[in-house]
Amino acid sequence: MPNLSITWLGHSSFHLRTPGGLHVLFDPWYTGNPRFPEAARPKQADLILVSHGHSDHITDAAAMAKSTGATVVGIWEVATWLGIKGVQAVEPMNKGGTVTTKGLRITMTDAAHSSSFDDNGFVYLGEPAGFIVGLENGQTIYFAGDTALFGDMKLIGELYKPDIAFLPIGDRFTMGPDTAAMAARWLGVRQVVPMHWGTFPLLTGTPDALKRHLAGSGIEVLELKPGETAE
Repeated sequence: MPNLSITWLGHSSFHLRTPGGLHVLFDPWYTGNPRFPEAARPKQADLILVSHGHSDHITDAAAMAKSTGATVVGIWEVATWLGIKGVQAVEPMNKGGTVTTKGLRITMTDAAHSSSFDDNGFVYLGEPAGFIVGLENGQTIYFAGDTALFGDMKLIGELYKPDIAFLPIGDRFTMGPDTAAMAARWLGVRQVVPMHWGTFPLLTGTPDALKRHLAGSGIEVLELKPGETAE
């Protein structure tokens, strides 16, 4: 079975090819994303996972779902809103719940942040969330979405034992490198993929700082450039 393939599309947008060959997009924000590599624009998608309703995470979710026929997974309010926008296949869920779709087991976790979209006035789009995704080869990934550090990350580590964590490190609006390093330790992961950094000057956290805070932990930091793929 092939390895998991991870392509960073800037900010918190990722394109994963699972060991079973599925194409999964996380938080697709391409339009207006200054770090989005156009050459890496996904041409196909089976699943789109949306962590919350802010424009830098959801802007291209409906367009990508319509163009690819992908199923969108999100909290109830996000899924319902995208359905109103014309997305045909949605999997609404809420925190603590699990859905199995396209052969992947997806559990929604908490996140400490906010969630709304300016759609000719701000629209409430439920609470922010993270995802635990069980892959076909037995690997488990944790996509934290936008979040502060919170104590139940210890519980997420205990319950789901993720191998890889996608963690925001930019600071100001999410965790910074120091608290992301603490999260990685609590989660017990072997690898961290930093996200939500470098997009704007306000996001001051860096992968180098994360590496310094994780020194001696044995946890690898997978630093990607926009458009770069790791397997």
